[in-house]
Amino acid sequence: MALLAPSPRVLRVHEAAAAAGLQPSGASSAACSTVASSGGVASGRPLWMWSGGGGRMGKGRRREQGEGTRAEAYFWDVSRPVEMEEIDSMEKLDDALRWSIENKEPIIIDWMANWCRKCIYLKPKLEKIAGEFPGTRFYSVDVNKVPQAVVKRGNVSKMPTIQLWKDGEWTAEVIGGHKAWLVMDEVREMIQKHK
Repeated sequence: MALLAPSPRVLRVHEAAAAAGLQPSGASSAACSTVASSGGVASGRPLWMWSGGGGRMGKGRRREQGEGTRAEAYFWDVSRPVEMEEIDSMEKLDDALRWSIENKEPIIIDWMANWCRKCIYLKPKLEKIAGEFPGTRFYSVDVNKVPQAVVKRGNVSKMPTIQLWKDGEWTAEVIGGHKAWLVMDEVREMIQKHK
């Protein structure tokens, strides 16, 4: 399934490819290029550019060669979501925070409950976002299955709460009580701001 909201990282990769003079292969209306990793080696994940439909072309009019195409949305392959690791004890929470400190990378913790319909709905969407940020680890905590000390350490009172922890400390959070696409955009912005 393709997502419509591009992350700035995807846009930068596409702009860098265009600046380097690389042209994606494929038809003029849909082009595919490859997202490069930080080391400059291609990771093999396709990045799709959609030229959009409609507009002033008119019914039955063909697009002429050399006529410009304006990109309206980018699609990337997130068909393989990353499963979030479950935290079910204080030791596992400490291990996750220790990993964040040692690797100087943020972690995302999804505080959820099995009775919360919004939490259950957001979890697969967060797993897809985890595929967009390979250096960031994503965890989930079911507040009904962990000791109360773990919930108090996260200072969580509403479900779902998605927190970003960096260097072993709570840095930012998104409380997911509104529309799912807004929550996902806020989570992306939070990760990009504190990366």
